[in-house]
Amino acid sequence: MEKIGKRVRCWNSALLLWGVALAMALLLCWAPQAFSAEYPDMISIGGDGSTVAVGNTPSSGGGPHNKWSSASGDQWLSFGMGLRNSYTGSESGSPNGEYGGGFATDNFRLYMNGQIHKYLKFEFNTDTRASKGDSAQGIGNSLDMFVLDAIAKIELNEYVNVWLGRQLVPADRAEMSGPFFANTYTFNKTPFYPSDFGGGDEAGKYGRDDGVNLWGAAGGGRLQYVVGAFEGAEGPFNQTSSPLVAGRVAFNLLDIEKNPGYYTSSTYYGEGGDILTVGLAAQHQKDGVYQSFADVNSATDFTGYSADLLFEKKLADNSVVTIEGEFKRFDVDLDHTNPTGDCFCMFDGDSFLAKGLYMLPEKIGIGQFQPYLVYTEVQPEGFDAQTEIEGGLNYVIDGHKAKLSTWYSYGDINRFEYTVDTEKQWTVGVALQFQIL
Repeated sequence: MEKIGKRVRCWNSALLLWGVALAMALLLCWAPQAFSAEYPDMISIGGDGSTVAVGNTPSSGGGPHNKWSSASGDQWLSFGMGLRNSYTGSESGSPNGEYGGGFATDNFRLYMNGQIHKYLKFEFNTDTRASKGDSAQGIGNSLDMFVLDAIAKIELNEYVNVWLGRQLVPADRAEMSGPFFANTYTFNKTPFYPSDFGGGDEAGKYGRDDGVNLWGAAGGGRLQYVVGAFEGAEGPFNQTSSPLVAGRVAFNLLDIEKNPGYYTSSTYYGEGGDILTVGLAAQHQKDGVYQSFADVNSATDFTGYSADLLFEKKLADNSVVTIEGEFKRFDVDLDHTNPTGDCFCMFDGDSFLAKGLYMLPEKIGIGQFQPYLVYTEVQPEGFDAQTEIEGGLNYVIDGHKAKLSTWYSYGDINRFEYTVDTEKQWTVGVALQFQIL
């Protein structure tokens, strides 16, 4: 009876939060329309002093346009933002081992993109994270804003382009899509590549690192590639200052996925055509992981590779089926049975993920419901496998720009403690995602 009571309390919280999130979504959808009715046109000032009226165009989604350009169109600047808020609760989420949960601002991003010349562009994005001081005290009341991307772009044609600066390291689809263009709110539970390990400072942050990428496409976009070199893990253990090299190639077997640069999306909500794409990614760094930061003899090489698949089709009744799968293999030679306090102990082993989503054809209210199911399995080398199953429901209001999500998961995956046996437990969550692009 005690467990039943805890579950009832958690679901009551989730239902209440769904109501609040739905009210927020209605407000967010109404506000831009009201703004555009009050201010039907906005004037932008170009670098040459010219003015261009930009306002209620189809690309602006009915609201004020977020792109300012010169009369010639050769110079332009655009702004955007993205926000992800959630509440999650788990079976033993409180310090006393009882049900506990909490609210979180998972991401608040500011986007800025621009073009200086026909071939010269830039991208600058920020994000937020819980401050280290608060995290150390187990408190999450303040957020630090940091530079997520700072990219100088030389874009020549569809075949060859060069990006320099802090940017996404080529990896699996989940990493390339990121949290805002994923098909579920919860991020993949397969192990992170080094640049996203622990969200951390060891070899990058949030999948980003300082380096250079060469990307492009061939066959009319059917074959898409990106390859780059990055700082990777740095320190006295890396005696030769070896860079991390990474690459990804994707084969579009049906319709061609269209995304900015080498980025990806994990769903197009049926608007991208019939999608069947296979992607392959790999990363390697000599002396890229270590048993102890200060021990120059404790380093070993990191090698990771993955394969992912995305299938999506809009059916005759306008419902949409989406299937995503992934296999990932990391190879490191560390003693995971005896980690030190400053060990960069990357995962060693295999992992698998499978997702299935079905978006109903009818619009109910301002959006469409999309139930889904996710299965994840992680197999650490020399340790017991960990599994998790997740079932959820998205309420898609405007694609990746506005949606609500709720989910229930059960399993024992511990993303940063794969070698520690943990008890299976259930988790529930509800979340809101909103973007202006």
